[in-house]
Amino acid sequence: MQAAVRERSSKFMRLVALLLGCVGVPPAISAQASASHTGPVRLTAEQDHQRLMELLHITSLRPGPSGDPKAPDAANVDQSKVPPYALPDPLLFKNGKQVNSGETWWKLRRPEIVEEFDREVFGRVPKTTPRVNWEVAGSTKEEKYGVPVITKNLLGHVDNAAYPQIKVDIELTLTTPVKTRGPVPVMMELGWSAKTLEALRSHFTAEQWAEFIGKGPSWQQQVLALGWGYATLIPTSLQADKGDGLTEGIIGLVNHGQPRTPDDWGALRAWAWGASRAVDYFETDKAVDAKKVGIEGLSRYGKAALVAMAYDSRFAIGFIASSGEGGAKILRRKFGEQVENLAATSEYHWMAGNFLKYAGPLTADDLPVDAHELIA
Repeated sequence: MQAAVRERSSKFMRLVALLLGCVGVPPAISAQASASHTGPVRLTAEQDHQRLMELLHITSLRPGPSGDPKAPDAANVDQSKVPPYALPDPLLFKNGKQVNSGETWWKLRRPEIVEEFDREVFGRVPKTTPRVNWEVAGSTKEEKYGVPVITKNLLGHVDNAAYPQIKVDIELTLTTPVKTRGPVPVMMELGWSAKTLEALRSHFTAEQWAEFIGKGPSWQQQVLALGWGYATLIPTSLQADKGDGLTEGIIGLVNHGQPRTPDDWGALRAWAWGASRAVDYFETDKAVDAKKVGIEGLSRYGKAALVAMAYDSRFAIGFIASSGEGGAKILRRKFGEQVENLAATSEYHWMAGNFLKYAGPLTADDLPVDAHELIA
């Protein structure tokens, strides 16, 4: 029974990966690099991946294990077969000295860890990013799960004056109860667009879909029952979930349509940046208690939700589900997805280009940081 559930879950997530790459995101970029300076450079994921490898002087990468449990190179899912590994100490400075107070953690040690995640794992956010102007595109009074609410459809217009060839509008919905004594806490999910969900659902029977989404009250219903509000941010509205979208979206906008350098930010960091811009909006909305905003995500969005919370202390709590490699899972641990999977052409765009090194000449054991330090 458990094996059957795992197989259906694997099928579900493979479909998610496929559909997120082609639904509700900017159109695919052509295979031919553009010589024009009037628009973004056009590269396929394979071309861009190879370009990064050449910049890093990498000739080949190790293949990652298969997610198919029946494959000869299937990923290990047996706890007893995990080999020993050693983790870097979060409370040890790079010079070998011990962290001895909260003050030295925040002022000295934490910045060391942030620098290594920026450089080697998730990539650097540019020192200057465009301003986001939020527009309430629509507001509806309605009833959800028996609770009178107001739902706002919001668009975060990213200032593209520096490079008008790329337009980015962040999609966000916010639902808050009408009858309150003041501002309310809000749980925000990093979620899929209605078009993506519709496409996903078409691949399953009603019974299978009900099994995947779970029985009982939805999380939105439970949140409203507490007197809280909820929000959904669509990450692909600000950055495509594919390698051939890296010269568009927010990453392409700040790079003026040019490809990334090896330590530029990847999609996970870009999605986290978008989540922080949503908090900027919440701080201006009188219906929201902006000091009590939580963030939630599943799978790749679980990774992004964890990254968002790690980098932005304004998030009060996080619910991180199935985040795997690049999220809460120890990168060095030989269980499930591995560094080599993240470095492949289908997932490398989530990470900094420098991350490819750890699936080539280096290994996960050479990483200066690991997931326990992301959480720390």
